[in-house]
Amino acid sequence: MKFTEEHEWLRPEDGEENVVVVGITDHAQEQLGELVFVELPEEGQTVAKEDEVAVIESVKAASEILAPVDGEIVEVNSALVENPALVNEDPLGGGWFFKMRLEDMSVLDELMDEAAYKKFI
Repeated sequence: MKFTEEHEWLRPEDGEENVVVVGITDHAQEQLGELVFVELPEEGQTVAKEDEVAVIESVKAASEILAPVDGEIVEVNSALVENPALVNEDPLGGGWFFKMRLEDMSVLDELMDEAAYKKFI
């Protein structure tokens, strides 16, 4: 897994070339509190790093999820629309937001590993 300073995680998807799964960290979901609304991007949408791609609302605040890298949205976790609390229950697993296809997986090398992220927070 790789991590961003915006508290997102990226994990290469098993069996799918150049695809990563993206979500928010346990730290981020704790800071936000109970999620009550999630708006996901459209599949097939091409995004650039730092584009707003999703919106989440909690009992405390609303937040944007930014694209952590350039790529194409290839799948969204539609279960979050019906049950945003999945992010609180399992932020590093079932609470993922979307999957992206990247041109070049080496861009992940620029992101933090778990040890660096723990030090960052």
